[in-house]
Amino acid sequence: MSKIQMFEKPLGMRDSFPEVNEQKEYIRSIAREFIRNKGYDFIKTPSVEYFETIGKASAIDESSLFKLVDNQGEMLVLRPDMTTPIARIAASKLLKEKNPLRLAYYANVFRAQQREGGRPAEFEQLGLELIGDFSAYGDSEIIYTAVELIKALGVENFQITIGHAGILTAILSNNTSKLEQVETLRLLLVEKNFVGFVQMLDDLKLTDTQKENLTKLVDYTLESKSWEDFRQLLTDEQQYLLDQIEQLKKLLEVQLSDPAIYSFDFSLASHMSYYTGMLFEIHAAGSGFPIGNGGRYDELFRQFEQSVGATGFGIRVDRLLEVLPKKATDEKHTLLLFDKGSFLKANVLADARRNNGERVTLQYKDSVHDIEAYQDSFHEIIKVVEGGSASE
Repeated sequence: MSKIQMFEKPLGMRDSFPEVNEQKEYIRSIAREFIRNKGYDFIKTPSVEYFETIGKASAIDESSLFKLVDNQGEMLVLRPDMTTPIARIAASKLLKEKNPLRLAYYANVFRAQQREGGRPAEFEQLGLELIGDFSAYGDSEIIYTAVELIKALGVENFQITIGHAGILTAILSNNTSKLEQVETLRLLLVEKNFVGFVQMLDDLKLTDTQKENLTKLVDYTLESKSWEDFRQLLTDEQQYLLDQIEQLKKLLEVQLSDPAIYSFDFSLASHMSYYTGMLFEIHAAGSGFPIGNGGRYDELFRQFEQSVGATGFGIRVDRLLEVLPKKATDEKHTLLLFDKGSFLKANVLADARRNNGERVTLQYKDSVHDIEAYQDSFHEIIKVVEGGSASE
């Protein structure tokens, strides 16, 4: 192992410099007002949770968990997502006080990286959870809110892709003989590796009928076939799954005036294994990855011994920053440069301007190494000297 250098950061960790940090604060403030107006309450959970509860319940693979041990010998994890800790709080306390619950968060989550590849090991997530509602109305509320929030934040070109984890699992299970085969094929769809998916059908030694049906799953998706074509891939007992998504489509047609903003894809799969119903991804021009995703995760509450309907979504703030238009700042920033004899005068002038809402930096000029370079960061320069002040 090489020696850690003085300015080296842990694998996957990033610094947020002032400009980026200001953008994140802007996102937080806009999102907070929007989300609270939608009737959601913000919540905060500990950064550290027990591995036996949140670590095992989370859909994040164990290899991506940051683990540590407390002084009692208990295994802990840095929270890898926010949905699971919120489910813990809801199941243990909040659902007893109010049901359904509408909760929101803006928080850091942690996922360990095996090697440096540009992927962060800590990043902010912004999200909502609607807990206690089993209906398609809850699903449509979450998707509609995600669309309106993305617009409110200033994203101009984006698309929502909607799938259904239950439909995908049913089609895969109907045309394989082992759970391992289902998971192998599902993971290829998570990666959107359609070529690898079709090639794997031969490797799994499936029957000709099974291979034909699973090839249709991909073909129908790529060709945007009618939903009736997917019905033939489901048993009579599974038809209700497609009925669910059709009901959701009708609700979205009422809420969203632009039908081009969303589409349906029954091959859509998520690495978050707790999704069992509707699921969706948000893609935006400017990022090669989804900037957000969500779905229905009723099964997660069974791990907390509850039968509760739940649906929600999260937005990756780092990816959101990639697609947002560059926010031009019109905030005036004034520099007051003072010398030894004008300290009091400079303070009085700075306070007067700050009380008027202006951003002011007060700086003793002899402490500045390169005065010309330093001044470049400000809109107005005022040199405060004994006997008067001069602007530049």
